Amino acid sequence: QVQLVESGGGLVQAGGSLRLSCAASGRTFINYVLGWFRQAPEKEREFVAAIRWSVGNTYYADSVKGRFTISRDIAKNTMYLQMNSLKPEDTAVYYCAAALGVVGMPTSRYAYANWGQGTQVTVSS
Repeated sequence: QVQLVESGGGLVQAGGSLRLSCAASGRTFINYVLGWFRQAPEKEREFVAAIRWSVGNTYYADSVKGRFTISRDIAKNTMYLQMNSLKPEDTAVYYCAAALGVVGMPTSRYAYANWGQGTQVTVSS
C-alpha cells in the first residue's frame, strides 16, 4: 500500500523560500508520476508540479514556473518541492500525490489515487 508523508511546511515572509519533502513508501515507484497539489481555504485543490519517477521529467503550473522546482531522490524514495520567491498567494495546504500507469503528466487531481495528509505553507506579506 502506497504511503505518502509530507513535511517541511511553515511560515515564511514573502520573497522567502521553503523546501517540502514527500517520503514515499509501500511500492516501487518506477511506473508512477508523483505530483504536488495545493488547496487554499475555500478554493479547489490545484495542480502545482509533477515528476515522472523513472526518468525525472517534470511539469509545472504556470503560476509557479520559474519559482518552484520539483525533484526526487530515488535512493531515499523522497520527492521534493523547492519553493523560492514565495508570494502570499502561495499560502495553502500542500499535498503530495501518486498516480500509477498514467500517460503524460496529469494535472487533474482525479488521476492521482494516493495522497498524503498535507503540510501547511503560510506566506506573510
